[in-house]
Amino acid sequence: MMEAEAFEKRDDLTAAELSRLAQLHIEIEDIKRRQRAIPFIDPMDIRYNRFEQRPEPKTKAVMFCLMDVSGSMGEREKDLAKRFFILLHLFLERRYEKVDLVFIRHTHKADEVDEHTFFHSTETGGTAVSTALQTMHEVISDRYSPTDWNIYAAQASDGDNFMGDTARCLELLSENILPVCQYYAYVEILDEREYALFENSAESKELWRGYMDADGQFPNFSMKHISKRGDIYPVFRELFGKQGQQS
Repeated sequence: MMEAEAFEKRDDLTAAELSRLAQLHIEIEDIKRRQRAIPFIDPMDIRYNRFEQRPEPKTKAVMFCLMDVSGSMGEREKDLAKRFFILLHLFLERRYEKVDLVFIRHTHKADEVDEHTFFHSTETGGTAVSTALQTMHEVISDRYSPTDWNIYAAQASDGDNFMGDTARCLELLSENILPVCQYYAYVEILDEREYALFENSAESKELWRGYMDADGQFPNFSMKHISKRGDIYPVFRELFGKQGQQS
């Protein structure tokens, strides 16, 4: 009503201008009527002619623990791997509301197992690391869509692998796993003699040599050597320090 009265008092306007103002008044009233009919729209919303989609932050993560359990991985190696996995789990629990754990062990074949079996059972056979990566890829496809989950992986090995299998590992990492991972950490567990030999040398074990290609191509992939308990926290801090700063 106030707008209509104002229009009538504007004697200096032409008939065409008055007609246009009246039409604008009708359009404004129609917008107000539609706004009242949809009460959950904030008045600020109708100031813009488009809406921007904002992704919702994912509040849950899955941590894949991958470990070689062939005969060359003894109790010392498994103990060091377990300590590294625990640190990663604690790190993720501080960042996410929900954290799932998936344990995948392998020799020349891989299995998803429970935690106790993962750390304590003994297996015989050779080593084919790609079987663990293939199993991880299948579990992600079946249960952990990257749309809904933040995906992390930690892999522990003594570096041995079947000749030729490392190429398959790199294929799985580059095409299927690293594109959907937040972070993938590989720790190679050596004895002290091997650590002194390989740490600052161009020489290295089969799996390490292959993984160096992924380390150079993917910012979400890192790899380190460890040989004793004292190595674990400094290595963890180096691997995940950047991730922690981004949280």
